[in-house]
Amino acid sequence: MQTNRRRLLAAAAALGGSALLPGPLRAAAGGRAVVIGGGWGGLAAARHLRELAPALQVTLLERHDRFRSLPLSNRWLADRLDGGLPEFDYAAAAQRFGYAFRRGEVLAIDRERRRVRTADGDLDYDWLVLAAGIRDDYAPWFGTDAKPADEARRRFGSAWQAHELPALKARLDAFAGGDFVIAVPPMPYRCPPAPFERACLIATLFAQRRVKARVVVLDPNPAMPGFLRVFASQYRERIVYVPQARVEKIDPFAQTVSTDFETFRFDDALLMPPQQAGDLAWQAGLIGRDANDPARASGWAAFDPLTQRSLADPRVFVVGDMVDRASLLFGHYPKTGQMAARQGRLAAAQIAAEAQGKEAPRLLPESTCYVLAGAEPMEMMRIETRYRVRGDGLVLQTVQQHHDAQPRDEDIAWARGMYTELLGTPG
Repeated sequence: MQTNRRRLLAAAAALGGSALLPGPLRAAAGGRAVVIGGGWGGLAAARHLRELAPALQVTLLERHDRFRSLPLSNRWLADRLDGGLPEFDYAAAAQRFGYAFRRGEVLAIDRERRRVRTADGDLDYDWLVLAAGIRDDYAPWFGTDAKPADEARRRFGSAWQAHELPALKARLDAFAGGDFVIAVPPMPYRCPPAPFERACLIATLFAQRRVKARVVVLDPNPAMPGFLRVFASQYRERIVYVPQARVEKIDPFAQTVSTDFETFRFDDALLMPPQQAGDLAWQAGLIGRDANDPARASGWAAFDPLTQRSLADPRVFVVGDMVDRASLLFGHYPKTGQMAARQGRLAAAQIAAEAQGKEAPRLLPESTCYVLAGAEPMEMMRIETRYRVRGDGLVLQTVQQHHDAQPRDEDIAWARGMYTELLGTPG
């Protein structure tokens, strides 16, 4: 337990946060673990908690009744996925693995009382795993003016949430031609290659349907070399890629986007604003401080990268896309599905060890990401990210990219493997 205390303090110092020293963490009579959020991180935490600590009462809270996959969604949007977008029943997964599933809206987290308030009553916990995901932050574009923000969200929403995908699919099916603008968020954001894969597949879809259209990609970040090559070779006439194009102003009524240097008019768009940790992370007071300006909030949940433990509360673990930077060396973990799942498993191992009065293993996550980098001909990139702890205690990241000019649906096989691991059934 002293080692855990030292890690928590070291993480707080290295990442510029502040930690609360834990008291005795073992709960009486087995204890209660509550997991909020049924994404990849939450599902992994619930499944592995049940496996590693069978004496714990484990409950998964999620607002939806079915899990919908974001990986493979770009294929589905472009009519390149047989059988539709995979969906799975949360209650069935809970029954397979032996944890409780409770559908409902979480209203608030009371960390002092260790209580979760839901629309259907309160739920007490000894340990909490929060996998609240992300939210769109329209303030940099519209300030406090809700009217244009609501219009942008309603008509040109980012489709970063699984439940938003059907509306985007309907828009793509109805698109009659012209300029389709994709405004990429500034880093960090969920699944960095996803907007570019989506651009390629949308452009391919329009070409197959003989829709006269251009896909205009406005990217405020440094260009990804792999996609630069694909845009120049396969999509020269279909995709206009503008790197380091920071969006300064959007008028969703006039349908214009203005960057530092140019204004683009669009016929339809995917307007992806900057992202932050989901609402519950803010309500619970788990947000860290900006690395360059400690007076400002970072927008993400501060955590110890060796344990996934919140730096604000030793009883709370944060996993998935909502987490803050993991290291001064590289910043944020990539916000991918497999990364979230590995973080959920890591948090489960920590809680299970504490519940049994044992020292938790020293673990780090990893991520493998399959991305379609072209459709005619089909090309694929596999991005592998691995981690180790340096001698000075900082986490070091190694990234390898592999290009495959003759893919064999490895992304589908990978997704099915993850569905089996997290939901107990093949996709």
